[in-house]
Amino acid sequence: MANVVETLGKLERRVTISVPRDAVQQEVDGRLRQLAKTFRMPGFRPGKAPMKVVASQYGGQVQAEVLSDKVGSAFFEVQRAENLKVAGQPRFEPKLSAEGDADDSTIAFDATFEVYPEVTLGDVATAEVKRTVTNIGDDEVTRTLDILRKQRVTFAPRGDGEKVQDGDRVTVDFVGKIDGEAFAGGSAEDFVFTLGEGRMLPEFEKASVGLGAGESREFDLAFPEDYHGKDVAGKTAQFTVTIKQIELPQLPELDGEFAKTLGVADGDIDKMRTEVKDNLEREAKRRAQAELKNSVMDALLKLAADLEVPKALVEQDQQRLVELARQDLEQRGVPNAKTAPIPAEMFRDQAERRVKLGLILAELVAANDLKAKPDQIRKEVEEFAKSYEDPKEVVRWYYSNQQRLSEMEAYVVENNVVEFVTARAKVTDEEVPFEKLGATA
Repeated sequence: MANVVETLGKLERRVTISVPRDAVQQEVDGRLRQLAKTFRMPGFRPGKAPMKVVASQYGGQVQAEVLSDKVGSAFFEVQRAENLKVAGQPRFEPKLSAEGDADDSTIAFDATFEVYPEVTLGDVATAEVKRTVTNIGDDEVTRTLDILRKQRVTFAPRGDGEKVQDGDRVTVDFVGKIDGEAFAGGSAEDFVFTLGEGRMLPEFEKASVGLGAGESREFDLAFPEDYHGKDVAGKTAQFTVTIKQIELPQLPELDGEFAKTLGVADGDIDKMRTEVKDNLEREAKRRAQAELKNSVMDALLKLAADLEVPKALVEQDQQRLVELARQDLEQRGVPNAKTAPIPAEMFRDQAERRVKLGLILAELVAANDLKAKPDQIRKEVEEFAKSYEDPKEVVRWYYSNQQRLSEMEAYVVENNVVEFVTARAKVTDEEVPFEKLGATA
């Protein structure tokens, strides 16, 4: 008799699975006999213990394993026969016999599961997409070189009588008290910080400006209500700071030696600027593509606004995101990261978006032959490798690991979808400065 698949909701289904009781018992008996061959029991030689003892100790476990195998196999047959696209794992529950039902020849289970939805997209031509455009010129190159110079700043002692200025690195002693009492972390000797970096509270930096070596200043400092030190948060302390050493910043010159520190072996300044520009253009392209991809994905979600996704897939992705968050905490050195409670619910919206987009993209890719081709993957790997010192080694690194190559393949597929949509959608170009590009991507 054909299995009847009940519809419980838009995606939820249920089917009753029955397995012959005698077939289950035969399998259980066979497995117990196999176990008995190696079973050890005091007073008996190995494999000679009574079957009743073996069955008493392992019978329940073996029966559960056999039932799981039999029911799983039977469900797979129903899935194949009914052409069911099952999402996630089914939930099996014993089916109680109806009153007066004398048939005891089978064991029945209700299998409850979800199926994949039919993905119906609106007209892609009605989608609205924003595309950012950025031009890299001399100003962007100069600005980037200034940043690189600041990253390589050195410090030299200021002359006698010179005062602390913004940007200086200072060595200080300080003492802090609240209501006349010292507090934990409120005092230090030979403490070093650079004004303008934001490491210290603004009042502390302001009090240091204008002092010379050996000079002191008293000032009040109000700790913010949300300050990380709970004992002092929201309180006002009285500080005394004493300047011990003042060092002024010295930026490297834009010369051949600086060019060499950026990897330009011959110190050619023009070549340095060209390489910086090339890197900026690659980065601008990457950021613009990321923003365009986000805009396309948002547009696709609007075209499939009524798409309902299987709860099982959302829950699976929530757990994946929880594990990624836990790994991130571990890498940051957070204590008890492996056991810290991370509620899956906080990732629900993100997981639902990812699952929806996964279904939408799968439909688009299948319907329009947008799969990644080998030459596309190779081109993308080589483009990515250009920003490294040894591009050939990076290419080998990708092609030596199938998982890394699969990630690049998925990236290319997404790019194919973006190209497909932007060729048909209503696209608006927006010029954005490089420093703002990708700020919200």
